[in-house]
Amino acid sequence: MARMIPAAAMGAALLGLSACGSQPPQRDVVVVQPAPQATTTLVAPGPPPAPHSELVPPPPQGAGPVVWQPGHWMYTGMAGTPWSWQPGQYVPPPGGVTTWVPGRWAQTPTGGWTWLEGHWA
Repeated sequence: MARMIPAAAMGAALLGLSACGSQPPQRDVVVVQPAPQATTTLVAPGPPPAPHSELVPPPPQGAGPVVWQPGHWMYTGMAGTPWSWQPGQYVPPPGGVTTWVPGRWAQTPTGGWTWLEGHWA
């Protein structure tokens, strides 16, 4: 048999529930960052060719603050054409920094050569 609930009690319960709905529930915030990607370091058997001469063009119109990253050689390891020229480009700096430290080729202790990525400072 069903129990009867007095109307006053039902009204108070509904009033209490309506007050709960006026504020959003508190939620925990979880920030998920991507896992760092594994990088493969290619070691060239010899030094890269001499750098190309690049004429630095004016920055693109309306691009905001940008910094020129000079071109560089990348070692492909492919027979016949083991080196590939990567042309320079303008890139926007991350917030708060304006200096691009160019990458460079460095000789390894074993006599090979490896590319040290450029970075912002």
